[in-house]
Amino acid sequence: MLRLRWWQKGMVGVSLGVLAFLYLPIVILVMFSFNDSKVTSFPLAGFTLHWYEAFLANGQMLRALANSLWVALFATALSVVIGVTAALALDRYDFPGKRLFQNVILLPLSLPGIVTGIAMLNFYKQIGIPQSLTAVVIGHATALLGVVVSQVMARLAKINRRQFEASADLGATPFETFRHVTLPGIRSAILGSALLCFTLSFDEIPVTYFLTGREVTLPIYIYSTLRRGITPEINAIGTVIVAVSFVLIVLSVTLLRDRDQS
Repeated sequence: MLRLRWWQKGMVGVSLGVLAFLYLPIVILVMFSFNDSKVTSFPLAGFTLHWYEAFLANGQMLRALANSLWVALFATALSVVIGVTAALALDRYDFPGKRLFQNVILLPLSLPGIVTGIAMLNFYKQIGIPQSLTAVVIGHATALLGVVVSQVMARLAKINRRQFEASADLGATPFETFRHVTLPGIRSAILGSALLCFTLSFDEIPVTYFLTGREVTLPIYIYSTLRRGITPEINAIGTVIVAVSFVLIVLSVTLLRDRDQS
């Protein structure tokens, strides 16, 4: 039996402590969402689903939730369409400034969200795009474009190039080659990156804060209500978001994971 040294045991302990520090607040959030009391403190008063019923009856919260879903859906679609096209161009063609183009696409991933939000706000004002959910969609798609490009390019790099040559030798058109050779090879990467983009867009705050107008998304709505304190309704909707985000992230990781080639 393998025995750990003292420093290895210490590293395991620190790792477990960090994980507990990160995920224990989520566990407490879920517990308070079922607490039969308006006061978010221990001991728990009992079990109830009342707060879930309350947030489902909250018109403003549901409106913000619908806005978040609308923004995440269209931002994801825009990111996937442009991202897949850009990834194919970067993978297949050599052109002046290719490396610069690739770095520019991936740049928003490394920038703080507040910097991206301020930069987009100033730029949109110059070209006449008002603060609105449409501006938020464009901003999210721009910021998340690098996610799709990086994942699809990584999958394209693993496709055997001889398959493209064989397809051309058999008389297939470029569209037929894409449909029958390229797309099946990158389908899981597209779906995985799309799920990841949807999750990131739905939960995004900094860029949304600067670009949204009168209509707000759910994260912004929750942020604005925190000035009055954390309410059980927020715990309930937070639990729902955690659950949905967890499922989407697991699906994304599963789809993006390398599979054994038969």
